[in-house]
Amino acid sequence: MSKVMRFSSRLLLIGCVTACAPMIPETLPSLHAPATPVGEAPTPAPVPTPAPPPADAADQAGFEGWKQGFLSRHGGSRRAAYERELAGLTPDASVLRLDRNQPEFSRPAGAYIQNAASPARIAQARQRYDRVPWEVTQRFGVPAEILISIWGNESSFGQVQGDMDVIRSLATLAYDGRRRDWAEAQLKDALDIVIDGRRDRAGLKGSWAGAMGQTQFMPDNYLRLGVDQNGDGKVDIWGSEADALASAANLLAQAGWKRGQAWGYEVTLPSGFDYAEAEGPQHPWRFWAARGVTVARGGTPTEAEALENATILLPQGARGPAFLALPNHYVIRRYNNSVSYALAIGLTADGISGKPGLVATWPDDAPLSREQRIGTQAALTRRGYDTQGIDGVIGSNTRAALRRWQLANGRIADGYLTAEIANELMSAR
Repeated sequence: MSKVMRFSSRLLLIGCVTACAPMIPETLPSLHAPATPVGEAPTPAPVPTPAPPPADAADQAGFEGWKQGFLSRHGGSRRAAYERELAGLTPDASVLRLDRNQPEFSRPAGAYIQNAASPARIAQARQRYDRVPWEVTQRFGVPAEILISIWGNESSFGQVQGDMDVIRSLATLAYDGRRRDWAEAQLKDALDIVIDGRRDRAGLKGSWAGAMGQTQFMPDNYLRLGVDQNGDGKVDIWGSEADALASAANLLAQAGWKRGQAWGYEVTLPSGFDYAEAEGPQHPWRFWAARGVTVARGGTPTEAEALENATILLPQGARGPAFLALPNHYVIRRYNNSVSYALAIGLTADGISGKPGLVATWPDDAPLSREQRIGTQAALTRRGYDTQGIDGVIGSNTRAALRRWQLANGRIADGYLTAEIANELMSAR
């Protein structure tokens, strides 16, 4: 029987089928799929039906052309085997729709986080706390709360793992071209999983983004970091809770998880704080304390945490809560490179350990449409504030560009995009 560690600090749980990927550039947005609230029973997965052929025959011709290029670039000695697995595929339009409307990047941070870190979800996570093998937490140093949080958030504790053909999803993303190099590399790994007999093709199911299993690993992470925790000779992140949780712990440990440290703290900023310093260079606690930053609930970071370089995050601008993000916050983002996602994981886990909620309240901002997000990026870039891509993903590069525009125009330089600012930028000539 596995021993279980006592509660310590963090967790999350919204049944969402998403991707677990290493830190990726902002041009490769989070691969989260829409969430299923944990307080509700998951909707039974529909029986998959073959997708109809594309309405435009040119689309399929283009897809076939991409496929031949993929086989030439990556097939090598396995070209015939890859070609067999790719035979008869058509691009999946639903994959592209989901890719362009990920909630971590389109919804205000507060709306996303409050949904993910609700009291009901924390209560459900607590009920599953003892499912994390004690040996896993000891071996990898990642608290059980964090692992349960990821488990719940990624698949509603294994109940909603996704029923899409991983190979078809990744082929669609590769054909789309926006993230071709990344998607082709993931597709090659997915094909190798099948060809090497690690998982049969019928069982290689996952999210629209190609993430698989109870902790939603991308194919490369499955091959590199998957752990056979139950010792049955295979890494089964679909059917084995132990394998899935140990694999997630291994990913975080390899990404640099710091044992015994928190992910961060809610902080209070003083009047006159220079918001342009947020999301900028990292500094130890003494730097921020000298500028009047205090921990919102009192106290200070631990001695070890105080020596770490940390960043001030303003996920919903100067009007919303502020956070001191320690190194473990960025490790969580190896799972999903989204501030909202990492904060949701950490705050839910804090709730598991009995910590009180936030002091500050989230502004009730409207979500941004894709047109507003893309229009803002185009407008900023046109004005000389390069967002490093126009893809509708409001990540760190876009926020930095917006902050520069705000500074130049006498605004509070918090780097936060509201619908009002988006409309102003899009309408100005």
